[in-house]
Amino acid sequence: MQISDTMTAALNDQITMELQAAHNYLAMGAWLESAGFSGMSAWMQAQSVEETTHAMKFYQFVLDRGGRVKIGALDAPASEFESVANVFETSLAQERDVSAAINRLYALATDERDFAAVPLLDWFVTEQIEEEATVSQILDDLALADGGPQAMLFLDRELGARGGTE
Repeated sequence: MQISDTMTAALNDQITMELQAAHNYLAMGAWLESAGFSGMSAWMQAQSVEETTHAMKFYQFVLDRGGRVKIGALDAPASEFESVANVFETSLAQERDVSAAINRLYALATDERDFAAVPLLDWFVTEQIEEEATVSQILDDLALADGGPQAMLFLDRELGARGGTE
């Protein structure tokens, strides 16, 4: 079943959004590294790889369905942040935007009766729940740490110990 032009365009927008997220995570990681948080920087770098992997899932799906991939331009990411918490607040806002975009794709797939897209989008709906929950927990931990050096060191090391990516 060939993919519609409307779904192809929407998925191409999602590919670009995922690549933008990867780009943004690299910039967040660079800021964190410069601020002395190498573990948090490594976490952001892993997030960047994960977002690129997400883009490639959509990329391959479009190609497998006979569509044409067209990647849009990426904006320069923010390079300055007010604090570690601000970096993770930015990350959470980004994940919420991605979740909303996935929901719109799901609605489009339903409207178009594009049932081939549903399993892929089901995976992403579940993934976004996890992404938002993880970053929300990090923000809760940062609030508890309240900038205390021992707690911040602990959080930096904990986030740096993150396992592989998907």
